[in-house]
Parts: sequence; structure tokens; C-alpha cells
Amino acid sequence: MVNRTRPFNILLIEDNPGDVRLTQEAFREGKKDINLEVVPDGVEALKFLQREEGYSDKATPDLILLDLNLPKWDGREVLQAVKSDQDLKRIPIVVLTTSNAGSDILKSYDLHANCFINKPVDFDKFFDIIHKIEEFWLNTAILPTMVI
Repeated sequence: MVNRTRPFNILLIEDNPGDVRLTQEAFREGKKDINLEVVPDGVEALKFLQREEGYSDKATPDLILLDLNLPKWDGREVLQAVKSDQDLKRIPIVVLTTSNAGSDILKSYDLHANCFINKPVDFDKFFDIIHKIEEFWLNTAILPTMVI
């Protein structure tokens, strides 16, 4: 097993302040040491990931949580850009969105999303989803950054 000595870096790409706050609170309740960074749109997400314009000191995320319905660049465009970039494509991306449209699900997987989760509107169910993401991605799965 790989030994972890630093916090997990998670990038949340989300424009809804309420969902950002809920995600932050849910991860605070969790069992892992997590550094949660937040950007509100696809353009800022790519700047963050490419360490441009004010993001030069940011660590590469171990995991990305991506909403599809974002201003500027939407989540599909972000997903395509990340999974097409040699330096970024290994970062697991969990699409976490209110959409449950079949076309969004298929398109996300066509663009190499690692997981698609319908974001619940119920507070308790939202916390449960975040805890399940933490349990699987940070406890069960071996992330690429754990072996690099």
C-alpha cells in the first residue's frame, strides 16, 4: 500500500455558493486531511490546473469534482481540456451535477469522466454523497498522485 504523508488536494469546480459551502462542510466532517480549493467557472479551472494568473503556487489536485453547468466554459469543455492534456489527464474527475439527462451522462463518459453522480438537493443526501466520494476516492482507490 502507498503511504500518504500530505493532505489530499481536491479541486471543486462549482459556481453555486450554497453547494460550495455544503461541500466544504461535508469534507470538514470527514476523516481525511483535505485541502479543498474552489474555482467558480471553467476558465478559472483551467488557469488553476495550468498554474496561470495567480495560481502558480497551487498543487495539482488529487481529485476534481466538476459541475457541468458552469459560466464561461462549461463542465464538458473543462472535462475535454483536462483529459486531452498530457500533464493533467490522469487526474480523476467526478462529475457532480444536478443534471440527470442521459445525454450529459453519456457525453461525460465519452469525454473520459471517471464517475458521474447526480447531485442531490436534499441536505443529508448531499452530505452522504460527499462522504461516499471521500470513502471511495480517498480511502479505497489508489490515486495516480499516490504513486508518482
